[in-house]
Order: sequence, then structure tokens, then C-alpha cells
Amino acid sequence: MSDFIHKPVSTTDSVAAIRSKQHERDRRLFLKSGVALAAAGAMTSSAHADDPENQTQDSPGDRVVMGIMGVNGRGSAIARGMMAAGNTEVAYVCDVDTRAAGRVSELVGEVQKKEPKVVGDFRRILDDTGVDVLVVAAPNHWHAPATILGCSAGKHVYVEKPCSHTPEEGEMAVAAARKNKRIVQMGTQRRSWPGIVEAIQRIHDGAIGKVLYSRTWYNNRRPSIGVGKTVDIPDWLDWRLWQGPAPDRPYKDNVVHYNWHWHWDWGNGELGNNGVHGIDVARWGLEVDYPSRVTAGGGKYRHDDDQETPDTLMVTMDFPEGKSITWEGLSWSPLGAHDSGFGISFHGSEGSLVQQGTGYVMYDMKGKEIATGNGAGGDKDHFADFLNGVRTGQLTNADIEIAHKSTLLCHLGNIAYRTGSVVNTDPANGHIKDNPAAQALWGRDYAPGWQPTV
Repeated sequence: MSDFIHKPVSTTDSVAAIRSKQHERDRRLFLKSGVALAAAGAMTSSAHADDPENQTQDSPGDRVVMGIMGVNGRGSAIARGMMAAGNTEVAYVCDVDTRAAGRVSELVGEVQKKEPKVVGDFRRILDDTGVDVLVVAAPNHWHAPATILGCSAGKHVYVEKPCSHTPEEGEMAVAAARKNKRIVQMGTQRRSWPGIVEAIQRIHDGAIGKVLYSRTWYNNRRPSIGVGKTVDIPDWLDWRLWQGPAPDRPYKDNVVHYNWHWHWDWGNGELGNNGVHGIDVARWGLEVDYPSRVTAGGGKYRHDDDQETPDTLMVTMDFPEGKSITWEGLSWSPLGAHDSGFGISFHGSEGSLVQQGTGYVMYDMKGKEIATGNGAGGDKDHFADFLNGVRTGQLTNADIEIAHKSTLLCHLGNIAYRTGSVVNTDPANGHIKDNPAAQALWGRDYAPGWQPTV
């Protein structure tokens, strides 16, 4: 998800004018990308119209009907991509922000020529037996509870990263998917990018020897979130439902719609926000599951503001196979390893491989470049993989169990940081051992009536 620094609004601009300009801008971007992708999908379908297999896949019986929960940011992009995939329908647009719900509903209707229903409570989506898929793009504290309820209601689920807000929720999400025989995919798209798939295959084939270590990093230049004021809840926002399973807190004017990431009640800091993408690829390449030890160091150094999560964090994850993953997150300094803001490097006995963007570069033990690869990025392949899973029952590239194992590493890193302790874990399941302070953060407190159950 892109991050935007909003410029102050000129006093000469009316609120209505600003909203009108925003809507027209969103409309142009939405239609430009949505129509172009849909046209590409239509051309592909037309080119293979004589293929019986394609005719079966595009039959009305294979149409995937979905409701999207959370459309103010990432959910809007998911709507575009899912419609472009072909033989899909966005039947519901759900958001507790009535402005976003109305805006995206109109845009979806223009693309698919059928207006979706607009709801504020995602449970209305679960009540509709004609809906196949729940897309969860609300804030992190909603990811697992909504996934669990979705599976229990017979829906397949596409859930944004991270797949849970706590380790306990991750385990419950896996259990809910398996109990209800539902497909659940997390939005870690690199699992489906051809260039990354090729890179990981080369690692597994021994191209750089025995791989023992992977370094991951994320760098950015985020501004201060300031010090929020407790103010009246805006009339366009259902603040209690926005909080949902999280304990009730006063409404502050610097939380919605993005800065919740930096508060422990709702977010998981940069480690859960962007770190999960790199750590997931690192775990995949190293072929490891659960760690034996996690340590963390860092702090909140750059801005004096309301942010609770660290802006500088280094996490080390050690595995019983004699392998390690590290993550370095600097939210305030844009220069990262290999002159990039995001990446993953793998280090083996015969060479190394660096993944940046949608491709990779491989080096020998003298640092000489010996191979490169690249491929498409974006959401297209990941969405196609998910929809294939929904139609066939085949587990997906970022199945919920894979998702939980990678997300758990982020949770353990945050727990190590928050407790200032070494977190030793059972390598069979990642559970924390002999550390009461860390074990207390395995789960969380819930608002009355929102405790997840499987």
C-alpha cells in the first residue's frame, strides 16, 4: 500500500470542492485501471473462446461472488483487481466510513455495470448465502476475527497481511479454515510473482549452495503523526464498529485512516505492516517453519508524537536447522541495503541472491553477478491463484497456514521488543517457553461479544 503525505488544505478551497476533486480523481484512476484490466481479461477470454476448458471456467456456475470489507484504501484496489480477473462479481461494498463506501460502490458499479449493495456491518455479507468470498481489507485488528467469522459462515476469505493481530488469532484462523474446509489466502503477493518464484526455485535447487541466512529490510521516510486530540466522532464514521473486537478507546483526530498502524490496539507496527512481506519470502527461501529463538532491539527515536510502535527495529529469528533471518526496519530513513528501500538477500555456501522489486540478481562468492531474473508484479497472479483455489478447492500459494507461520515471526519480533527479552520458542509450533511477560502477549483483550471462537 502506498503512503501519502497529505498537504494542508488551502483556506480558499471549500470542503465540497476538495471532496469533488478527490472523487473525480479516484474515479479516473479506478476506471482507467479497472477498465484496462477488464479489457485485457476479456481479450484473453475471447482468444481462448474455443477452448472447452476455458468455457467451463467462465461458465455462470463458476462465477465468484464476493463482498469487500474495508474499501478506503487497499480494498478499493482489490475490487479493481478481482473484477478484472473475470467471471467475478463484487456484490457488497462494506465500510464504516460512509464516504468511502459510497464512493467505491459507485466506481464498482461503473466497471461491472451492476451496483453492489452498500453496508456498514460486514456481518450482512456473511448473512447472504449467495456470497462466496469475504475480502478482509479492514485494519489489522479485524483480520483474524473477520476471517474466522467468514469461514464459519461458509465463505472463502482473501485477507490482507498480516493475517492476524496476535499469535493466538493466527492459530484460530488456521483452525477455522480447516474446520470449515474454506480457502483462505493472505495478501503476500510475492508468493505468486513469477520472478520471485523462479528465484526461490533456484535457491531450493542449490544454485547458491547451502543457504544459511536471509536478511530482510524496509526503509521509508514517514512523517510524524503528531499528538492527537480527543474530539467528537465524525458523522461519517461508525467508530465503535471500526474498533470492533478491540477494546473501546476515545476517538482521536490522528488515527483514522492510516496511523492506527502505529498503535498496539489496532496495528503491528512496521514489522507487521511491511516486514511480513520480506520475512515471508525469507522463510520460504530458507525452508523453515517455526523458530527456536527471537530477539529484537531498537526503539522509537525519530519523532516525539503519539506513535507507540518502534520506528527503528532490528529482529533476529534463529531456527533449529542452523539458519537465521534478520529484519531491519527504519521508518524514518529511506536508504536501505543495496541502495533500496525494500529487499531480501539470501546467503549460501556458494554464493548469494538479492531479491528487489519483481526480480533478482545472483552473485558468486567473489561478488560477481552471475545471473538475473525478473517477472510481473502486482496482484493479478495472486488473485488468479486465489480464485482458482475457490473454484477447485486447491490450497493457494499463500494459504492461511503458510500465512500464519510468516506472520507469527512478526508477532514474536514485536513481543521480544515489547518485553525487552529473549523469546525462546518451541520449534514444533512457535509457542513461547518460560517467559510469562512474553506469553501474556500471545493473545489480547477483546471488546464484549467479540471474542473469536472456532
